[in-house]
This record gives sequence, C-alpha cells and structure tokens, in this order.
Amino acid sequence: MGKFKKIAYKTVLVGGILLSLLTAASLFYDTGLWFLQVLNFPRLGFFIALAFCLVSALALKKWHPIGNKLFIATLVAVISIQAYIIFPYTFLAPNAVPEADRSFRDQPADMSIMVANVLMTNRETAEFLEIVHEASPDILVTLEPDKWWMEKLAVLHSDYPYRVAYPASNTYGMALYSKLPLPQHKIYFLNQDSVPSIVATIRLRDGNTFRLMALHPVAPVPSGHPTNIGTVDEESLKLAGNMLSKDSLPTVLAGDFNDVGWSHNLKEFEKRSKMKDTRRGRGMYNTYNANSWIFRWPLDYVFVSHQWKVTEVERLDDFGSDHFPFMVKLVLE
Repeated sequence: MGKFKKIAYKTVLVGGILLSLLTAASLFYDTGLWFLQVLNFPRLGFFIALAFCLVSALALKKWHPIGNKLFIATLVAVISIQAYIIFPYTFLAPNAVPEADRSFRDQPADMSIMVANVLMTNRETAEFLEIVHEASPDILVTLEPDKWWMEKLAVLHSDYPYRVAYPASNTYGMALYSKLPLPQHKIYFLNQDSVPSIVATIRLRDGNTFRLMALHPVAPVPSGHPTNIGTVDEESLKLAGNMLSKDSLPTVLAGDFNDVGWSHNLKEFEKRSKMKDTRRGRGMYNTYNANSWIFRWPLDYVFVSHQWKVTEVERLDDFGSDHFPFMVKLVLE
C-alpha cells in the first residue's frame, strides 16, 4: 500500500474507532451525565460519517488484513445500531399517527398548530410574522419570548383573540396564540419555578374540545438560565406524561422538548402518555440548528393522542432563530 493510502487508512481508522466508541457511549441512556445524553442528538451525522468510513475502508482494500476485517465488522455493527435507532423517523417507516383522508381538510374537526422557538435574542420579527401570516395556523406556540418579543407579536392579536403568555428573560418564556376559543387555561411550573408550561382546553369549530399542553423542558446541558445542574432533565416529560395520560379529552403536546424523538426520555414519555409523535414515519424534519447544514436534529414536536389523524407535517422557513418553525395539520376523528 502506498504512502498516501496508509495515511488515508490511518485517518479512516482513527475516525471510525472514535465514532464507534461514541456510538457505544450513546447507549448508556439511563444516566445523569449530560455529555452522554447529548450523544443521542447527532445520530444521523454519526450514521453518515460511519458509512463514509466503511466505504473508504473498503475502497482502500487490504492493509493488515485481519485488523481490517475486524475494523470493517465493527463499522457494520455500529452503523446497524445507528440505523436501527433512527429508522422509525425516516419516511420508510410506518406512520405512528395515521394519515387522514384529504377530504377531511378544512372540515370543522380539523386544526393546524405551529411550534416556533423564536430565540429570545433574535430581532428578525418581520420575517417571523410573514411566516405566521402565510401559514396561518389555528394555534401558534412560541418559545423564548421575552417582553420585547411580546410587544412585537402584539400585531397578531386581531387574528388570534385567545392568548396565554408568560414572557421571561431566561430563554424559557412561552406564549400561546389561538384562533379557537380557550374555555380554560392554566400556567404550570412542573419542575422548575422559572420554566412555565401552558395547559389549555380548546374548542374546535365543530364544538368538540381537546386539551393542549405546551412544553419547553430545560436542555440537558449545564446552564445558568435556569440552572439544571443537580436536577433530572426529563422530569418535565414524566410529569407531562402523567398529567396527559389521565385526561379524558383528546390531547396534544407541543413545544421544544430539547431532546430527540429516539431518545430514551421521549420513548418513556410515549409509553407513559400513550401519545404518538406526528413526525415518526414521515421524516426527521430537523428543526435545530437552523444555522448549520451539518449539525441538525429534531427538537420541536407535536405529540397527539389516538383520536387524531394527520393531514400534513411541514418544516417552515428560517427567520433568524436557531430553530425552524414546525407545523402540523390535524383532524379529530
């Protein structure tokens, strides 16, 4: 093997071993170590990089044949692990939430919901308002609004007469805008006294009601606003799952969950609440990071109970935030 091939192979070998070790470490999900939890996020990136290492190793052919075979076998194993985990979130997998017949579109039992993390320090309000006006969701859930953002979003009041808001300067503010009546609503603080969640009863155009919870758990990394050091990051999802599983009404959970759908935390939430991810089986619709073409994964979600069906799932245009808006159109059947 020539000098260039040896250097290339060593580079692929080091990269493949490192990615294999990171894949193995990512399987230790039941831990409070944030640096292990975040390894769940870039699984698609790991899969692509590992596949590149495998193709490169095969193309470079033999060099220390026994070691090469062992390396290739390891790559195949870890690629299979990553593929198994992310497969349910590809369009090749079955839909977790059934598709509604197109004839149900624009019927009284339908509604659309948009989740948008505006990024508190973002000042591109005009772009965001243009997206909202064009998409015209029945329900808009905004994450991270502070008082400045609330003032800028006041122009939505005429279109969204029903509102619940808790602006905050700690990046965990929240506001719910609705074209549909809200007979009841309440702001909860599930496991952080500065991190709100909104629970609202919403009346559809046909008179039926459902329960909506808007959620924004604290990110699983050390943070000072608010701090999550020494706390269990997934506690919000556990409490939300317990609340929604006991609800007699059809339910919707929406927000920025600061977690990926294939994580242990969200799988446990699905079991606890018996709700399903509208994204699963339709594609990843990576909503974060809007500022990167490489490091992207899904963080914004709409989960629904069994009474709902989906007519459309869409990731909308960026507007200066680090998140893309995420929109789902639903029918209550």
